[in-house]
Amino acid sequence: MTAVNTTAPELVRRRLGGRLRGAAAGGWLYLVAAGLLAIVVLVAVLADVVAPADPLAVSLSDTLAPAGPDHLLGGDQSGRDTLSRLLHGARSSLLGPLAVVVASTATGILLGVWAAWRGGLVDWLVSRSMELVFAFPGLLLAILAVALVGPGLTAPVVAMAIAYTPYIARLVRAAASQEVAKPYIAAYRVQGFSGLAVNARHLLPNIFPVVLAQTTLNFGYALMDLAALSYLGFGVQPPSPDWGTMIKENQAAMLEGAFLPSVAPGVCIVVVVVAFTIVGEGIADRVARREAA
Repeated sequence: MTAVNTTAPELVRRRLGGRLRGAAAGGWLYLVAAGLLAIVVLVAVLADVVAPADPLAVSLSDTLAPAGPDHLLGGDQSGRDTLSRLLHGARSSLLGPLAVVVASTATGILLGVWAAWRGGLVDWLVSRSMELVFAFPGLLLAILAVALVGPGLTAPVVAMAIAYTPYIARLVRAAASQEVAKPYIAAYRVQGFSGLAVNARHLLPNIFPVVLAQTTLNFGYALMDLAALSYLGFGVQPPSPDWGTMIKENQAAMLEGAFLPSVAPGVCIVVVVVAFTIVGEGIADRVARREAA
């Protein structure tokens, strides 16, 4: 039998290298999507710094200007720099879905855990309420909210948050019900721990990966829905830069051969939504492998 003399740092390097090789071989698409999303978020945060021009500055001499050194993606119908509007539009295009996801996830977790923990009548009432909300499409709720409040980002965000809450609530209820039935929950109850302490310290951390996977998927869906609402005129209003609004403003320019002002934001929406879907599916796969192990 041969003894292997391997130092601790060498073992760490080998293990880390093996994990990185496994991630690159089996999840390279996940890594690319995650990196792309990180870049988009960074660009949205630093839009004031990286944008080459004022996104609201009108220059009629640059109307539908072709792509070139002065305007890398050309100019729109008002002569505004398309690239600058694209970069600044990333803010509203990401902040709206972020607000939807945060609000719906927080509400869904509270309702789902409450229903699973209390059971009985509470569980029945929460489940039936979620089914009632499911009966109304999110876009329809958003349009009704805009009709009552007026166009802008606030009403669609609130309506979409309500529409997305059942997805999280039903998922959390199912996962939390499985956890509540496990012996360790009963053990904590016997020891006199409060329900709040057990849920906060033990139950929620155990179901968090599942919720994170669904939340990531919901972000992409919310981005697409809010962009559609802006395109229809119910969301962000001109001249504020927003990807959905940019498509609507410049679609007529396509008849004149200027495709970039309208196509570029559409490509951004598709790429970001696909990236969020890949990351969400990747997280879900990792959760499933961890549970199987």
